[in-house]
Order: sequence, then structure tokens, then C-alpha cells
Amino acid sequence: MGQVFGGIMSLLQKISVGYFVVLLAAAALNYVPGITDDQGLAFGIFALDLFDDTLHLASALWALIAAFMGARASKVFLVVFGALYLGDGLLGFATGWGYLDFGIFTNTSDGISFTVFRVLANLPHIALGGVALFAGLRFGRVQ
Repeated sequence: MGQVFGGIMSLLQKISVGYFVVLLAAAALNYVPGITDDQGLAFGIFALDLFDDTLHLASALWALIAAFMGARASKVFLVVFGALYLGDGLLGFATGWGYLDFGIFTNTSDGISFTVFRVLANLPHIALGGVALFAGLRFGRVQ
């Protein structure tokens, strides 16, 4: 923790703090007027419920705690979070449902689709997961 309180943060810790901010914003989407439409879809693309908000908030807190714990914890967060979210987004793209919200377990597969809607609905998890996984594996050698 001395690295954070002493003013020196590794690149991995800074990226983890960035994920804290982004995930906190994702958790807040349902509560900002004008973001959701009449059907409850954020940006008219995907529905976020209390479970999704809780998942995003828990992920945000995980990112912040990892950043405060140090570079090694940040690396673990980025790799594990990245793999989980990237996999969820890719599965969502391929089937219409992800596993982080248990949708794949409660719905039948819609099959792969290359529609703009399907891509946009899964792009946040693919992008967040892919960037986190890349950063965790590529940056900051942790002993």
C-alpha cells in the first residue's frame, strides 16, 4: 500500500483505477436520466438490471482494491477480470447470452449473429475484457 500512499503508482495500478472509474460509470447508467429508453435499454441497445449493476459495482470495487494493494494485485485483477469479461462478451456474441449474468444458463442459444445490435450489445465486455487482459499480460513485470 505504500506505493499508492507514497504517490508512486505502477502503470498496472493506474489502469486498475481507470477500470474502477469505467465500471462505476457502467453501474450508474440506469440511474442517469436520458440514458435508458422507454423499454429500459441503455443507449437503446442493452438492458441493465440490478444484478448487472451489482456485478459492475463489485468489479469496480475489485479494481480499486487491487490498485491500492499494489502492482501484483492489479495484474491479477486485470488478467482475471479481462479473461472473464472477454469470454462473456465473446459468448454473448456467439449465442446472444453471456455467463456473468447467467443468461446462457437460463436461455436457449440464439446462435451466432453478425447484426449491428449483437455486436454493439457485446462490444463493452469484449473491449473492456480484451484491453484488461492485454494490459495485465503485457505491462509491468511483477516479481
